[in-house]
Amino acid sequence: MADSAHRTRVGPRPAPSSARPAPDRTGGPLALVAGAFTLAQLLLVHPSMGLGWDETVYVSQVSGHAPASYFSAPRARGVSLLVAPVTSWSSSTPLLRGYLAVLSGLALYLALRTWRGVFPVRVLATAGALFATLWVTLFYAPQAMPNYWVAVGALACAGCFLRGWRNPADRWALGGIAAAAALMALMRPTDAVWTTAPLLVLAAATRRWRLLVALLSGLAAGAAPWVVEAYADYGGLARRLADGSRLQGGLGLHFAVDDQLRSLDGRTLCRPCDVPAPHPAVILWWCALPLLAAAGLAVAVRAGRTLPTLLPVACAVTAAVPYLFLIAYAAPRFLLPAYALLSLPVADALRALVTGPRGRPRPLLTAAAVLALTGHLAVQYGVLSHTVRRTTAQHRAWARTAAELHRLGVRPPCLVTGHEALPIAYYAGCASAATSGPNANATAAGITRTAHRVPTAHLTPPDGAPAGYARTWQPYRFGTLRIYVAPSPPPPVRAATG
Repeated sequence: MADSAHRTRVGPRPAPSSARPAPDRTGGPLALVAGAFTLAQLLLVHPSMGLGWDETVYVSQVSGHAPASYFSAPRARGVSLLVAPVTSWSSSTPLLRGYLAVLSGLALYLALRTWRGVFPVRVLATAGALFATLWVTLFYAPQAMPNYWVAVGALACAGCFLRGWRNPADRWALGGIAAAAALMALMRPTDAVWTTAPLLVLAAATRRWRLLVALLSGLAAGAAPWVVEAYADYGGLARRLADGSRLQGGLGLHFAVDDQLRSLDGRTLCRPCDVPAPHPAVILWWCALPLLAAAGLAVAVRAGRTLPTLLPVACAVTAAVPYLFLIAYAAPRFLLPAYALLSLPVADALRALVTGPRGRPRPLLTAAAVLALTGHLAVQYGVLSHTVRRTTAQHRAWARTAAELHRLGVRPPCLVTGHEALPIAYYAGCASAATSGPNANATAAGITRTAHRVPTAHLTPPDGAPAGYARTWQPYRFGTLRIYVAPSPPPPVRAATG
């Protein structure tokens, strides 16, 4: 009896201090989402789709397949560095797509993990799935383009910022802030500044100097190559910013919300955006997005955790502002950072919708949410499939034109000018040149001199007139193009031997 009382009073024996902590299993659902995202890219975005216009610019900087294309003022070298491990030794587009699909899935997983402890893992997995199943995310993640990487950088940066806010001594959080900010700035410096503006203001206003230093150091490290290049090749930082603004039509007050809406049916670039609005089913999710984000913020306020939801919403707003109100054209990929950040409050709002105050499911609302999300996924797949088919057809047309140029004797080393010269030149393994427009990098006299040394071709649409320097060149008709081939340059003079 005494022994029994003693055992009751003492209680269970404590676990030995050497016992291992329980394994962290919260990453499983996030890994599943990231893995499914990678697999969906490989299945739905054909690895053989070929490279797009902008992709050829970034890839050509680090590829031996063709000379480096003209690198205009707004571009940054981040994408070229990202793809260099593959393109520096291989010209295989399927290999590049596979590499980027795996890397983008890993990046999404790491970005979501930074939010552990801030949101429940179910919310994080739902947020990741919502972002990963947008057609624009699936389409651009395996491409050599910067916008997806700004998006996951923004998601990781905001998550690490909140972790550092809660625990100022968390060195991993400070390192994550700097690394994520550097990634964004390396890809698109101006986007990085817009996206992190709320974090910078909050850190400065509350005198969280460690957070502020981590942010500024990351932005500075990522933007340093772009700034150095501005002074080396573009006449200074102010000149490069001005040239970038001019090439984008002049930054100023422009209401581009309707342009972004019109681009949602798979238009990768809407400039000028004078096309009809897509079917209501295509734009419904876009119109619901700010409403669901606001609902998620309301849920957070009632739950007493306003900052973790308000911060990504604020960063999403500042990331979207320049593309909704400061430029006169649209591309869906511009808003990827905003979509990534808004996925968190949207997922939180959906969780609150389908569960009661005590976490009990609401069957009717759950069924309605599942039905709505199923329809949403069907619409996203339809737009993605259409976009992939159209894009693949365009890229194959460029490849056929490149093959025709080779048949006409325009082979490396060579030069291509005129209509769609930049991507076609890459496919043909040639250099490209332009005397006007955003990629102007040559003069007519310079092109004429080059044509005396290497095979040169000038391209025009069927109803277009050739440039003055190409009017006497031999014309050919190929598909919807006219190809003007310069007279063959004389063979090189060989030194006499004796």
